[in-house]
Amino acid sequence: MSRIRITKEFNFEMAHALHNYDGLCKNIHGHSYKLYVTIIGEPLDEKDNPKNGMVMDFGHLKKIVNQEIVKPLDHALVIFEHDDRIDEMRKIFDNILSTPSQPTCENLVIDFAEKINKKLSADLEVYSIRLYETATSYAEWYASDN
Repeated sequence: MSRIRITKEFNFEMAHALHNYDGLCKNIHGHSYKLYVTIIGEPLDEKDNPKNGMVMDFGHLKKIVNQEIVKPLDHALVIFEHDDRIDEMRKIFDNILSTPSQPTCENLVIDFAEKINKKLSADLEVYSIRLYETATSYAEWYASDN
């Protein structure tokens, strides 16, 4: 049977600051992120199954991505866990998340792929993740590259 890719788009607002960065992104700033998650698999071939013909129910994909990524990150400030400014930031802001790596667009797509893959059934996998940080800048992760 054919392998098919399905893609769902998500949007969220998130702020970050890059630790020890040598440019403007060392300061807290926010982005309107646009996330595209592409899953690959074979469409179900069970005529009596209500999901017949689907690779994955888009609603199920939405539930996974919202739970693992959108809800925790939306309107959060994300900071590298070794940033020496984090204690001061926690005094000012409520929704601060620390990460084990610098919260760059590149590191975020790696993290997203891992989180989503853990929630998929064995016959499905993340094919690609595309995360727009601005209207003209994005990072992509492809399973075939990893």
